[in-house]
Amino acid sequence: MTTCMPRQAWLTLLRRLHFAIGLFVGPFIFIAALSGTLYVATPQLENYLYSSVLTGTREGEPQPLAKQIDVAEHYLHHALRLHAVRPGLDAGQTTRVMFSDPALAASEHRAIFIDPVTLAVTGDMTVYGTSGILPLRQWIDYLHRSLLLGDIGRFYSELAASWMWIAALGGIALWWMTRPRRVRKPITRSRLMAARHWHSLLGLILLAGLLLFSATGLTWSQYAGGNVDKLRAAMNWMTPQVNTMISGEAAQTDPHAEHHGHQHNAMAANAFNPDDIDSVLALAQQAGIHARLLEIRPPRTQNQAWTVTEIDRRWPTQVDAVAINSETMQVIDKIHFSQFPLMAKLTRWGVDFHMGVLFGLANQLLLVGFGVALCVMIVLGYRQWWLRRPKAASTNPVETLTQAWLMLPAMGRLGVVMITVALGIAMPVSGISVVLFLLVDIIRWKRAQARQNAEPVIY
Repeated sequence: MTTCMPRQAWLTLLRRLHFAIGLFVGPFIFIAALSGTLYVATPQLENYLYSSVLTGTREGEPQPLAKQIDVAEHYLHHALRLHAVRPGLDAGQTTRVMFSDPALAASEHRAIFIDPVTLAVTGDMTVYGTSGILPLRQWIDYLHRSLLLGDIGRFYSELAASWMWIAALGGIALWWMTRPRRVRKPITRSRLMAARHWHSLLGLILLAGLLLFSATGLTWSQYAGGNVDKLRAAMNWMTPQVNTMISGEAAQTDPHAEHHGHQHNAMAANAFNPDDIDSVLALAQQAGIHARLLEIRPPRTQNQAWTVTEIDRRWPTQVDAVAINSETMQVIDKIHFSQFPLMAKLTRWGVDFHMGVLFGLANQLLLVGFGVALCVMIVLGYRQWWLRRPKAASTNPVETLTQAWLMLPAMGRLGVVMITVALGIAMPVSGISVVLFLLVDIIRWKRAQARQNAEPVIY
């Protein structure tokens, strides 16, 4: 295989790679964009559907959190470990008393919703993650994350996130290298040129978002996400966590535990006294926890403290946290968002923007527009392929990645191999997909060579 001019060789490789990503990964990116758009578009619908659960009595004095926990525990038919409490601090809000249920999946909790004023149980639902989403958005989130297929399905979202930034940058490079020269006379665009124009224009407009969503999506992925965590730890970019460990003297078993009347299992009953939660909350608020959206977690063991964490991720971000020793009623550690490393702050903001919560409704509308535009851009890409789909091999020889790679100069071929191996190690799912790409590509390349060799020679 002879080489051609370096610029043309690189252009051919970029074009074939961009086409391969669009053909094999494009459908997964489309599903991720569509399901992500549904996710950020439905918080208001979810609040409407579950308004009877989320809304409590607006007038009256709220009862202590300890009583609300007691009502939730008595509502359960069997003992479950108390995981966290999200108090309804504003008028008309219900309190979520969240329990760990072995029958639920990871990051899922059974939430009993309590009216703080009347102590009525308004709902019993499964909630998910730190965001506390309810069943409607939980279903959409699982669709977005794993196609409702569990851990196996998460390969799809990692595949989409791994290739999206490469497709975006490659597409911009292709546009730059093949953009038409300025002409003075107006031209009439063909259907193919129109599809290419709008596909390229949307790619330019969406470039920053494509890079951001690819990066934040990779942080959630199974395998690339693990490598991202290792890098963040090595560079001291991890999100700080409050230290909940307390001294042995402070972690004494409550001598009155059996008289509190709560339905905890033995381990939880010995680890903490639920009646302490109101004092813990009051002390946390004195220590600077001022957000109206809070999560209070009891200690898991006798040598751990309570934690009170702000979970308001709108702007300005409120995610401060304190750890409190309930035996001495002292704050033993605190974390302020202002003290986060810069990269930890950027990660927090990036993830919250990805989820559509950072700037409230404006964030939602922006992401809905982005998601719809991305879907349109992908459809236009397929339209380009359809309009210029290959003709018979005898008149339009098959072009492959392998063929394009062989056209590069020797140093170029070596560089492509090194970059591909490095990215495959950093993003294992993309590495496996490259192998699959090449298997299909080599089969097509071999078949094209066989057809060319079988053609009769005309003298």
